[in-house]
Amino acid sequence: MAVDDYKELLKHYELHETIGAGGFAKVKLATHLLTGEKVAIKIMDKESLGDDLPRVKTEIDAMKNLSHQHVCRLYHVIETPKKIFMILEYCPGGELFDYIIAKDRLTEEEARVFFRQIVSAVAYIHSQGYAHRDLKPENLLIDEDQNLKLIDFGLCAKPKGGMDYHLMTCCGSPAYAAPELIQGKAYIGSEADIWSMGVLMYALMCGYLPFDDDNVMVLYKRIMRGKYDIPRWLSPGSVLLLSQMLQVDPKKRLSVKHLLNHPWLLQGYNCPVEWYSKWPLGYMDEDCITEMSVYFKRSKPSMSNLISEWNYDHTTANYLLLQAKKSRGKAVRFIRSSVILEPSASSFKEHGSRQKLDFEGGNQGELPYVFGSMDFSDDELFYEDCTYSTTEQDKFSRYRYELHSVDSATATPIKSVMPTKKSEDKENSGSKLPKNESPFLPPAPWTPYSKKKGILTTPNNNVLASAKDKSCCTKDTPNKKPVLVNDDITTGVISPERRCRSVELDLNQAHLDSAQKKKGGKVFGSLERGLDKVITMLTPSKRKACARDGPRKLRAHYNVTTTTLLNPDHILNELTRVLPLKNVDYVQKGYILKCKTQSDFGKVTMQFELEVCQVNKPDVVGIRRQRLKGDAWVYKRLVEDILSSCRM
Repeated sequence: MAVDDYKELLKHYELHETIGAGGFAKVKLATHLLTGEKVAIKIMDKESLGDDLPRVKTEIDAMKNLSHQHVCRLYHVIETPKKIFMILEYCPGGELFDYIIAKDRLTEEEARVFFRQIVSAVAYIHSQGYAHRDLKPENLLIDEDQNLKLIDFGLCAKPKGGMDYHLMTCCGSPAYAAPELIQGKAYIGSEADIWSMGVLMYALMCGYLPFDDDNVMVLYKRIMRGKYDIPRWLSPGSVLLLSQMLQVDPKKRLSVKHLLNHPWLLQGYNCPVEWYSKWPLGYMDEDCITEMSVYFKRSKPSMSNLISEWNYDHTTANYLLLQAKKSRGKAVRFIRSSVILEPSASSFKEHGSRQKLDFEGGNQGELPYVFGSMDFSDDELFYEDCTYSTTEQDKFSRYRYELHSVDSATATPIKSVMPTKKSEDKENSGSKLPKNESPFLPPAPWTPYSKKKGILTTPNNNVLASAKDKSCCTKDTPNKKPVLVNDDITTGVISPERRCRSVELDLNQAHLDSAQKKKGGKVFGSLERGLDKVITMLTPSKRKACARDGPRKLRAHYNVTTTTLLNPDHILNELTRVLPLKNVDYVQKGYILKCKTQSDFGKVTMQFELEVCQVNKPDVVGIRRQRLKGDAWVYKRLVEDILSSCRM
């Protein structure tokens, strides 16, 4: 891994395991060091992105301008000559797609809960002048409160002429694409999104797609005909709504404005879907500003001005993550530990060199992190607020910190090295919609707020908190969480014992030549030996990571399939027996099987994990599954085939 590319990132975040991977990017779970909040970090290699680099810029620009309760929040953007890091809201519930396949299909009530949230998110982004153009269950994540968050704005468009401006780029996923797109016609983005929402709603209630075929040309013909099966369990109201969204003629298709008040979406609710943001852009929270002012030793006006620049740097991340803590009822406080030192304003003027750590007898200026392979439980807290005794602090004070001089009054933002958009990206240029020309209904008046949520259960009786959001019918005390931007306020210097933890080496390690490895090996070997001594000195009671004696204990979750067997080794043996029969290659790490499939030409088409685990309640053995790469519905069929072939 190129250390310089990660240097800025590791000042502020501690990396954990990879939770997702794609063609040119991977997503890692991480902890924000100052707040202790979990985040997801999307790591992209610029060279690998190639012509897709403008897509990343499109996604970042869109997420900076969107702030909504059902849109995944962007906290921080870090760009180096070779990498782009997007620090995003972490949604532990995973993809909506996985929820669907775990339950086979959703009841109409469950589908309505989620679909109201989808309508809310799409109506909001349309009101801001954006068309998403890639709506599907894989691009909707479930947060810790079982609310949906829309992600992946890489294909979105902001037409320069407004939402009625015609687009030409054919993009998105074939199974969700509107007929006018695959015919190569000019189309209106909002109308194409409605078609995709129709496909999405069908998938929620049926557990499979309305238009599906392994042959793409056959799939396109089915889409253009607009004919699909109507299962017997669908109610007349849901059948009507699907027919109104899956209209081949876009001019006959239902609009978002009418969706907000559609009778099917109003069942069980006494008000339309709320589409407006509860956290408008630019909102300034006094509690968060006060905490940042005290911590960074700045005046409140100065800190307020700094935050309001919305540069999506660490200042923005600090502010937004404090807001996230406040919204969940946590104390609006940074973690005050001796291992995180923040320079005062006076120290900015006294020191002139960039942050360096001087190890006695070590290498000055080298980044004090060890990249290793570690194992974690879902139940573990991936951040520890380390507090030390006076003696330990004295020992730690032997290490000198040289802090970079930053004069906030004269600081200038780092210029982006991203290329300008290509001609195809002209769709995303232009200004926002006129303020006086909103195509949406005015927001419903606020009434008292309720935090009650419905409870959904899986077929395995795993209780899940569902986001039955009736906040529009009850009072919304707006927890205003604006989406913000990047600034260069200095952040804490991280102590040597803060280690970067990862279950796999960085993908870039494979690209280092042998000379670099030999040269770097000595540096990291020396650092690791020195760091182990520091860790032992500061936390002598802390045991080093060791191999587990048995499978991990996990909470009951919808991506965990329970079994009737009680012997985890028996289940593991069954999986390893079946995988080769299904042409699946795998690497075993304890009770985790890292699986992949390849095409005839050796290209990896699917990556996923199967893990034998112990489920706490009830105390049974289960199999955790997670898709990392590849088509979601192909993955669904493959995993179902694997599990059904096992003798369990």
